[in-house]
Amino acid sequence: MESDTERRLQLYAYLQPREHHRTYMAIMRLFTSTLLADLSAGEVSAGLAAAERDGRVDIGESHIDVVIPRLRQLVEWGNLVHGRRETIAASIAEFQQGSMRYQVGKLAVRVQRDVDELLRVPEGAREVSRELLPAIERGLGELGEALATASARDQQAPGSVSARRGREQLAERVTTLFLQHAELAATVRDFYAYLGQVLTRHHLAPEEIAGFRNLLVEYIQLVVEDVLRHTPTIAATLSALRGARGELLRLLRPAEQLGAAVERTRGRGEADWQELTDWFADRPGNPSQVTALRDATTRAIGALLATVRRATTGGGLLPSRRAELVKLAGWFDAADPEHAHALYAAAFGLYSARNLLPAPEHDGDDEHTPWPDGPAVEVSVSVRGRGDRGARGRTSRIMDDPITEQGLLAQAREADEEREAASAELAAADLADATLSGAALGALCELLTLAMAQREDAAAPGAATDQVRGLTLTLTPEPGHTTRIRSAAGTLTLCDTVLGISRERTEVRGGR
Repeated sequence: MESDTERRLQLYAYLQPREHHRTYMAIMRLFTSTLLADLSAGEVSAGLAAAERDGRVDIGESHIDVVIPRLRQLVEWGNLVHGRRETIAASIAEFQQGSMRYQVGKLAVRVQRDVDELLRVPEGAREVSRELLPAIERGLGELGEALATASARDQQAPGSVSARRGREQLAERVTTLFLQHAELAATVRDFYAYLGQVLTRHHLAPEEIAGFRNLLVEYIQLVVEDVLRHTPTIAATLSALRGARGELLRLLRPAEQLGAAVERTRGRGEADWQELTDWFADRPGNPSQVTALRDATTRAIGALLATVRRATTGGGLLPSRRAELVKLAGWFDAADPEHAHALYAAAFGLYSARNLLPAPEHDGDDEHTPWPDGPAVEVSVSVRGRGDRGARGRTSRIMDDPITEQGLLAQAREADEEREAASAELAAADLADATLSGAALGALCELLTLAMAQREDAAAPGAATDQVRGLTLTLTPEPGHTTRIRSAAGTLTLCDTVLGISRERTEVRGGR
């Protein structure tokens, strides 16, 4: 059974760049453009026909036989639900599907609203709503007065018109306060996200320098000054209201509870007020967003100064090649495929590949996507600024690691002991009758390989010696004789050959 998180994430499925995602978005816009939309497949088809004429959906997507499976798919994803009332079928296909009507879900409305807002957002910096700071400061002062008035009226005559009016005025102040703070926090986040995007750029075009200079010297300074001027008063007022939160939340509680599943307006819960307080006031171990804003501003000023200085001075030890690369990119953009290949070969000295290996895995980019619209490749700072990939700085020191050293020495001792045991086994074994271990057979094969390699021809004898262990193997050709050496891994058979192994004047003959 899918979890609630998976079910909610499924609401974004129609936004994926698939074959019919434009049709799905057009259908969702039809349902979210009016309140309490309750549409049949025929009404959706009529709405898509207008979008089809404007080129917002593909030709043929407004046909009823196409609309019905699209609606059923949106129901499966959870964006649409079946309506309660029936409708008159406009076609046989619509009648066969049950003449269903469709409505949009609450979460699906929010998803489509966020998508439309995202598509309207420009790429540039978002202006910080500085005027909201003094408005929040005044609103908190008025909130204290409204709270005292509403509490006094409620104690004198609970349920009266005067007490109800006091609650409404208090709720108005709270709602306005949290809406102002939400807008301020959103603009601050968007503005500093844009700053972070700017700071990742290594080079700036000449026409961009003046704009970033104004952004650095004027705008950021104004934002920080406003924050520092109004934040102490706001934090002090929020701290004073902390003791009255219980009374405030009691007065904001509706007379008739709507149920636990209802999404309450911000400011009606203790967590909302704690979040608002933490935005302006520091707590031990929990710095406020104002403190984070000041720290981010300090880093942004230093980084922007470095960026502007690098752009105006040429970018380091070697001159920047940005202008040449931009010019080359312009040539590529204006060239046809044949001239682009020739230009590529002339600029980089590279020609078509001659690779017989299998093709690499596809990187996920659509082969029909133009290269300017494809994914960007990260280029290191040394390549961008200096044009080389050489490592910078001194070579790191070799750290003394006694634990690793002792481990390696123990492994070496263990390997030496195993080789010594294998040599002793070979020297003491009768090759005609013994069954060698795997280690002994490995040592024998090493010596046998060396002995066969140093012979001048196949009819000549050979010998090989392990200078460390004093073990000598002799290889003597003898027609008609077969030597079989058994081991745990199998039997080694040598035709027309006699083997001899000796160690410290002790010779063991095999196969006689």
